[in-house]
Amino acid sequence: MIELSPIERRALRATAHHLNPTVAIAGNGLTANVLKEIDVSLNSHELIKVKLHGIKRDDRAALLAEICAAVECAPVQQIGNILVLWRPKPEDVEAAKPRCRKATPKTKKQAAAALEAKARRQ
Repeated sequence: MIELSPIERRALRATAHHLNPTVAIAGNGLTANVLKEIDVSLNSHELIKVKLHGIKRDDRAALLAEICAAVECAPVQQIGNILVLWRPKPEDVEAAKPRCRKATPKTKKQAAAALEAKARRQ
């Protein structure tokens, strides 16, 4: 679990104020799919909100600690049934983004036509 200073936590709380929850945990509780979705959201956004549905008040703190330990993130805030989590973006995620490619022809005829059109333009 990542530890945050009070100043960092305050800045993250202010940033998270206008965010909407990206993940919801309901009746099935914390499953592998929910953890995977939290991990994907943290990789994309760094700072997320998680909405808890039907989780008892006593269980919320334990659930927050379990999530933070499982996905290696920092707990920023817990207000009622909303959890705010933060983890810095990994550097390799930026390199793994798909790059735009030019559209390629689907058939040999289309490829030949594209080559002819290119030759006529020159």
